[in-house]
Amino acid sequence: MKIITTNKRAYHDYEILETMQAGIVLIGDEVKSIRAKNVSLNDAFATIHDGQLTLLNCHIAAYSHAFSKNDSTRKSRILLMNKREINKLVGAISRKGLTLIPLKLYLNDRGYVKLELGLAKHKKKIDKKQELKERDIKRETQRETKFRL
Repeated sequence: MKIITTNKRAYHDYEILETMQAGIVLIGDEVKSIRAKNVSLNDAFATIHDGQLTLLNCHIAAYSHAFSKNDSTRKSRILLMNKREINKLVGAISRKGLTLIPLKLYLNDRGYVKLELGLAKHKKKIDKKQELKERDIKRETQRETKFRL
């Protein structure tokens, strides 16, 4: 598995409850652009329309050596999952008010582009501050124990 990009901001802004894997429908030279790591998952999210899972606002830059130069960098892309998994997501999103956030884009062992989605709950500002305080305290204690040894 070769990780192309990760969405670090998602772990800061959201509390990830569950992760799942989905395929992504790509056309033309988008795969070559992804292999060249010309992709960004910042501000991207997934929605469900008419029983189909869709990735919105994901930026895949145009491939530099492509024959056709059409600007479709932020278009919506269809995600591939089993119908049972999509129905499970529909229930979780509608009942609990959760969001689908892309966490990682990677190539699997067979060379297919896969997307790791997270079922996430948005963190409040207080939760973010508390997490930063805990991280700082942990860092300080590690620093002090390092000097004592």
